[in-house]
Amino acid sequence: MRPPVAVTVAVTLAVGALVALSVVGRHVDQGVTAALIVDIVAGLVSCALLPVLLRRPVPAAFALAVLAAVSPAATPPATVAAWYTARSRSFPVASGVAAAGIVAHVVQGLLYPAGGLSFGWWLVLVVVAYAALAGWGALGRARHGLIVSLRERAHRAEAEQGRRIAEARIAERTQIAREMHDVLAHRLSLVATYAGALEFRPDSSPEQLSRAAGVVRAGVHQALGELREVISLLRDEGSDEPGSGRPQPVLADLPRLVGESLDAGVPVRFDNRVDDPGSVPPAAGRTAYRVVQEGLTNARKHAPGQAVAVEVGGSPGGRLVVDIRNPVSRDPATEPAVPGSGVGLVGLTERVRLAGGQLDHEITPGGEFRLRAWLPWPA
Repeated sequence: MRPPVAVTVAVTLAVGALVALSVVGRHVDQGVTAALIVDIVAGLVSCALLPVLLRRPVPAAFALAVLAAVSPAATPPATVAAWYTARSRSFPVASGVAAAGIVAHVVQGLLYPAGGLSFGWWLVLVVVAYAALAGWGALGRARHGLIVSLRERAHRAEAEQGRRIAEARIAERTQIAREMHDVLAHRLSLVATYAGALEFRPDSSPEQLSRAAGVVRAGVHQALGELREVISLLRDEGSDEPGSGRPQPVLADLPRLVGESLDAGVPVRFDNRVDDPGSVPPAAGRTAYRVVQEGLTNARKHAPGQAVAVEVGGSPGGRLVVDIRNPVSRDPATEPAVPGSGVGLVGLTERVRLAGGQLDHEITPGGEFRLRAWLPWPA
């Protein structure tokens, strides 16, 4: 990352001032000499190389080292070049530039001995200075790399958070769709059964017609009420906690579910072989309830008037098994598909898998549609 233009100009002016002070300090008591001209030229060229240092730090740093060897006026730009190279390049490259600077100042010390300072001490000071410049630049480079890394991590974390929010929204919509299908499809299929009776038996007595119409009206009201309950339940956080929102169905609610179908005129044979129903895990019981609910709904939609056999069995430490059978009264090759066919089974399969179980459905050779699910039941 290059520094801003204002910083580059400020650094160039500051280094130029140091170069000017160096030239004036060495030649204040002397006239115009060849050494003065060399220092002025070296100082101007070294200051001109500072902007080049930003684009080509290594070549510019070696060029400044050569100028520092022939003129002390180039020492300030050469030291800046050593620091910037360590700041922007790897440590081996920075070490090479620092070594070149040390050699250049060794030559400078031989050409222009410092008064009152032995060559040995001059060499020690030069080595310490370039080592400090290389370490300072490397530290700045490491710090810059750490900041960049932290920024990238922050961006990745924000992107990950956004992805998680999007996935949570999709999951919430999927849950809403699944719950609405489970609740409304069952309730509306019951309403459709009674409405079908009104359509095909117009010769029924007024009392029977009135009773059927009342059941349809009550079923519609129940469907609307359950729709409101599902939406409010899914909007509330922590809805699975006890006592929050609408109570979720459990295995003990299966007789009531079967009774609704019996009241609608669907012949259902319910065989409950569950050992110790009270120990069934709530998640497994709720999923089993949804499996039976979907099976009865599909039977009313695709096999109206046909008998349905529902078997539920299992014991702790084994599996909770749900088996639903009903004759197939429609020919899939000739009969049009009922709207929404297959959607409920897709969602139900996902629900069962999330509960740790498995769902299978098939049409048996005997012409029966079979829906079978098993769920884990820990001891």
